[in-house]
Amino acid sequence: MFLNKTNIYKGKSANGLKMLITQRRITIVKLSRPQRNINDELQWFGNSFDLFGERDKDRSMFRIFIELLKATKTQTPVSSDELAARLNLSRGTVVYHLNKLIESGIVIILKNKYILRGGNLQELVDELEADSQRTFKELKTVAREIDEGMG
Repeated sequence: MFLNKTNIYKGKSANGLKMLITQRRITIVKLSRPQRNINDELQWFGNSFDLFGERDKDRSMFRIFIELLKATKTQTPVSSDELAARLNLSRGTVVYHLNKLIESGIVIILKNKYILRGGNLQELVDELEADSQRTFKELKTVAREIDEGMG
């Protein structure tokens, strides 16, 4: 499932942060759930949102996602420089992946630092679900208007 959000939504996330979304692409991939291994489940979680691609040979996106998850658990946003140093990645690589995570609605910026949206993974999924519901509501409205316009 692909959802593209092109208009502006102003509101608050579940954790009360103000958000301005100009464009968002949410991709959901239906995958078989792995055995009960936390690392495999985290990989499955990210793959379900099409985050960790084949081209990411050094698993930098996955490693950034895990660091952001840790930061979210302690409610301590991290800078791109901090992520680069912790993960031994270039700042350019980190910023590239952060932009992808922001674009997908998974990461937010707080005072030039980054953290996962929502206080935990379940809240993140709840917020992404709410985004998709808003998008489908808008699509239904436009579809109805088109149907009525066509007679």
